[in-house]
Amino acid sequence: MNLVDLHVHSNASDGTLTPTEVVSLAVKKKLSAIALTDHDTINGLLEAMEASHGQPVEIIPGIELSCVYKGQEIHILGLFVDFSDPDFTLKIHGLKNIRDKRNQEMIRRFQDSDMMITLEEVTAGNPETVITRAHFARVLYEKGYVTSMDQAFKKYLTYGSRFCPRKEDITPEHAMKILTDNHAFPVLAHPYQYHLGDKKTEELVSDLKNLGLLGLEVYHSSNNTYESSKLKKLSKQYGLFPTGGSDFHGTNKPDIDLGCGRGGLRISHLLLEDIKKYRLESMGL
Repeated sequence: MNLVDLHVHSNASDGTLTPTEVVSLAVKKKLSAIALTDHDTINGLLEAMEASHGQPVEIIPGIELSCVYKGQEIHILGLFVDFSDPDFTLKIHGLKNIRDKRNQEMIRRFQDSDMMITLEEVTAGNPETVITRAHFARVLYEKGYVTSMDQAFKKYLTYGSRFCPRKEDITPEHAMKILTDNHAFPVLAHPYQYHLGDKKTEELVSDLKNLGLLGLEVYHSSNNTYESSKLKKLSKQYGLFPTGGSDFHGTNKPDIDLGCGRGGLRISHLLLEDIKKYRLESMGL
């Protein structure tokens, strides 16, 4: 069976492999397709597409947008983004500026508490990367302020805490419009990671469906079989395409491997073919 991975990160955001290295790993694992979906950035897409030339793997250009739904940060994947669209590029650049403002404030707060963290350390020599909490967790661990990255998240990097102020809120309406205006394919990422409970998760899915949501990430490294089964039923109930991805980040999430997650993830290429067929028949793309 041909397998795919439709949720993958590189060091253009908070992964540890370059886009080229991600493509090479996908080839090694004999995946037929991957979607590069870095956080709020398209900076790695051109490199990934070029690295895939002549290789037996298809690269789906994507992105993972963060927004706030009723006080809870959620993530929406955009598959098949047109990253040559200048209007789309401008909007994504605006999201990066919002992140940059929050990150500068985080560095100031750490330094004011005698935790000497610099922007250069956080970006790790890649000034174009989109900085996430994982970047801060790595530096806190490397400098000995915490004993693990997990402790860094729990002690210092909880959203809204002293050292991790929330970004300026991006609404789901705004995030969805960015994707739909670009004719991308919007997918709600890892619905159960928001810990909303079944009723509120369904409300979230319903609200996003009304905004143009087309897919639901049914298969994810954080799901067990029962959870994926419930999400599959939910996707069918709301007429959404089931998708799946590992949420691979390289060594920033060492227990999650490309294509297979924590070992048991198997995402059929048929899911991707259904999406392509829909885009061709309904969207003319």
